[in-house]
Amino acid sequence: MHPREGWSEDGTRRGVSRRNFLRQGAGAGLLLTGLGPLLEACGTSTTTTGSAGSTTAIPLPRPNNPVTWPIFKGNHAIASGMKPERDATLQIFNWVAYVNPQSLKDFGKKYGCKVQVTTFNTMSEAMSKLRSGQVNFDVFMGVTVDQMGALVEGKLIQPLNHTYLTNISQAWPDFTNPFYDGKWQYTVPYTIYTTGIAWRKDHVNEDPYKMSNPWAMPWQAKYKGKVAILDDYREGISLGLMKNGIYNLNTTNAAQITTSQKELQNLLQLTNAHIDNNDYSNLPSGQIWIHHAWSGDIAGAPYYLPKGVSPKVLGYWFPPDGKGPVGNDTLTVLAGAKNPVLAHLFLDYLLDVPNALTNISFNGYMQPLTAITPQRLVKEGLLAPNLTSTAVLPSYFRRGVMELQLPAAADTLWQQAWLTVSKGI
Repeated sequence: MHPREGWSEDGTRRGVSRRNFLRQGAGAGLLLTGLGPLLEACGTSTTTTGSAGSTTAIPLPRPNNPVTWPIFKGNHAIASGMKPERDATLQIFNWVAYVNPQSLKDFGKKYGCKVQVTTFNTMSEAMSKLRSGQVNFDVFMGVTVDQMGALVEGKLIQPLNHTYLTNISQAWPDFTNPFYDGKWQYTVPYTIYTTGIAWRKDHVNEDPYKMSNPWAMPWQAKYKGKVAILDDYREGISLGLMKNGIYNLNTTNAAQITTSQKELQNLLQLTNAHIDNNDYSNLPSGQIWIHHAWSGDIAGAPYYLPKGVSPKVLGYWFPPDGKGPVGNDTLTVLAGAKNPVLAHLFLDYLLDVPNALTNISFNGYMQPLTAITPQRLVKEGLLAPNLTSTAVLPSYFRRGVMELQLPAAADTLWQQAWLTVSKGI
């Protein structure tokens, strides 16, 4: 699941996310069991069946199995040197509350156009709408890397013309040849984030930076009722894996998945742990003292502290060596874009540091641009000095572990394990 999944139009998270997960995620995933025979045994690709009955192998990108996607006939990049469309309305498809409205206004003013955003709450919802052919947007924002195969093979996004994207020079060099999109033919980077452990320093005596196994920090009976883990089957099972020293967060090993399941069941029994995605608000309020958390949420958590409470009470741990969960989202231009030049310029606009800082001031999630450092974020007043650990460093992206697309049968094992833990509540 994505850090923005389950958010409402007013920019807050809905309170029944586990029910949403059961309906939108696991409930559907459990029907995939019969698809196992269609998968490549090695787990490096998955297959789809076309309308004529033929099957197509779609690779599963991995850092050790990078993929450069093909460019298909009839879906080429736009020509160079074209001027922006006039009197246009740029149509953007995005997660809820995942771009600063001021950024949209500023872009529209610069290029003399209107900007309209249509939002979605889950990636499955977004993909379903795009596949239906009944919607027509220019830019698809916040695209998760696990959807690359479906988007490219389905000809839903168009190759990029790099001549319009000069600000890519401001991004980390990793993103000019990412493993999930070799030669950045279809994507530019948007946000990047880590998953770690957040805690209230005024209530918790332990410092995860001094613990031999910080991933085990939530497993403490003395904090019963004050512990929470993310309501996310990939993040939850991954936490149980890492507590046991397993860092393959795309494992297809049933025994490892079961081990994680039992660890999480033990956690719930030991601490009566909450399962929610309200790390950004429940930790500042004091309802929770130890929360499995997303970096961008904790970066923005000081805004939810009661009046008079210092941000210094908040802490966020992510392994200093970068060996922890890291993820990033991308920006793409849709194949049916009516305003492809403006779409390219919008991608380029968000890659420019001043514009990125404006955007970060709203959503809290860092963008992987070289000039945006923890020190710069503190100087700009966008990050509390004691929460620089929420900022993502290039080394984290290079050394971190990612939760990527799984073969369908393995994905079902993960979802079944999570349902056993959460009981579908």
